[in-house]
Amino acid sequence: MFKRLRDGLLGRTEPDQQEAAVSPEADEAVEIDEIDEIDETDDTIDADEVGEALPRETSPATLTTSATGVPEPATALPEQEAGDESPRDDFDDHDGTGAEEQERRGFFRNPFKFSLGKTRQLFGQMNTAFDEADDITEALWDELEETLITADVGVQTTESLMDTLRERVQAEGLKRGSELRDALKEELEILLGDPEPLVFSDTSPISVYLVVGVNGVGKTTSIAKLANQLKKQKHRVLLAAGDTFRAAATEQLRTWGERIGVQVVAHQHGADPAAVVYDAMQAAQARGADVLIVDTAGRLHTKYNLMEELKKIVRVLQKYDPEAPHEVLLIVDATTGQNGFIQAKQFVKDAGVSGVILTKLDGTARGGIAFAIAAELGLPIKYAGTGERVNDIAPFDAQEFVDALFGDE
Repeated sequence: MFKRLRDGLLGRTEPDQQEAAVSPEADEAVEIDEIDEIDETDDTIDADEVGEALPRETSPATLTTSATGVPEPATALPEQEAGDESPRDDFDDHDGTGAEEQERRGFFRNPFKFSLGKTRQLFGQMNTAFDEADDITEALWDELEETLITADVGVQTTESLMDTLRERVQAEGLKRGSELRDALKEELEILLGDPEPLVFSDTSPISVYLVVGVNGVGKTTSIAKLANQLKKQKHRVLLAAGDTFRAAATEQLRTWGERIGVQVVAHQHGADPAAVVYDAMQAAQARGADVLIVDTAGRLHTKYNLMEELKKIVRVLQKYDPEAPHEVLLIVDATTGQNGFIQAKQFVKDAGVSGVILTKLDGTARGGIAFAIAAELGLPIKYAGTGERVNDIAPFDAQEFVDALFGDE
């Protein structure tokens, strides 16, 4: 995984290659200027202040700094703008006791059961066709191909699946539609691969996760869900509001932090994101945090200046830990289908992505995009959002995902 990061955004090369690419004097000048700029604005959080200002467990505070270095109180969330990911009133962290709530909370064990409605309808129709087919006919093959493409599995992945299944039918002597369905489920699970949990640093006390993605895909919400889950696993989590470009992004992250009891390091709108990250690393060290999650500005591969800003953030992180960030997590909106897949391809190329969080599976999404991401990009899906509540996120599991598609318990 680290190799992928080195070959991508992080640009980690051997020392001789670095000297060949950039003169030592120029590289030193850039690095010193960056840190001097951060120091001169006096935006850093004083270690003693961070250590004493807030209780360690009970205060869901926001650590906000100004040009004077004095923490500012969190401001009220402004009226939601178009495309914002503001917290909603129903985004609550409660267990519930009703039957529907119990089902949503995993009483059926499979967290994807209630979040793949659209795709499950498609595969449900295919399920019926499999059950009714005494023979594997060309009509059945055509229906299967249409279902896979309609579910956003993608043309290339669908063609590969169809070829593999035809080979299995001939080699294994499969005759009935139900046998073809079982082979299809096996191949879909193989495409998704084994579960890959988050990588925690074994060389640094702080594991750093950089979260990237275009605006509107559920990035801020996913950060809150992930932070909440890690906190429940007894990790000490800190959030860095590195998206200083989008209006209300910082306020939204502050609100999430207050609701889940996780501290947020933030500067004012328009501040240098690298300065926010610099302060966040200092705060994480002072507060004894073991996980730092960094929000970043929504960006496309065509926005060169934003990609350069992302690289600058990475350079600041690597002054503390040469292996940071330990994960670059791309948020992909499942409702965008193949457009989301195209975005993922660009981020893999430009941002050194190590894993994906798939969001909005509970809406009109056709979850076949998961197979395209895994098969064509070779990226593991780390988590999937399964609803709008703070607990509605699940570590991605191929077997559970495929079982949910086919309506299996």
